[in-house]
Amino acid sequence: MRPIKSNTMNKKAILNITVIPKSSRSEIKTDPSLNIKVYLNSPPVDGKANMECIRLLSAKLKIAKSNISIEKGDHGRKKSISIIGMSIEEVMERLKNL
Repeated sequence: MRPIKSNTMNKKAILNITVIPKSSRSEIKTDPSLNIKVYLNSPPVDGKANMECIRLLSAKLKIAKSNISIEKGDHGRKKSISIIGMSIEEVMERLKNL
């Protein structure tokens, strides 16, 4: 899934990501076609994987957790993530440099 849009006036990026819970590692990977996969140690129980996803994105993008929210896909692997304070270009640049 590709990132879908960015609002440059208010600097808000919306990312489409795929989450893989119960993985042996916690990391974020992008492929050449800009698909984003987030591997998480946490199981998808009681929102633990969602919390770890936000925590991992916050650490990798170096922004506050309060600037990241799950717009769609709270209970699924495919999620739309809203990131306030960064454009889509800034987000993708930081994710590619991991």
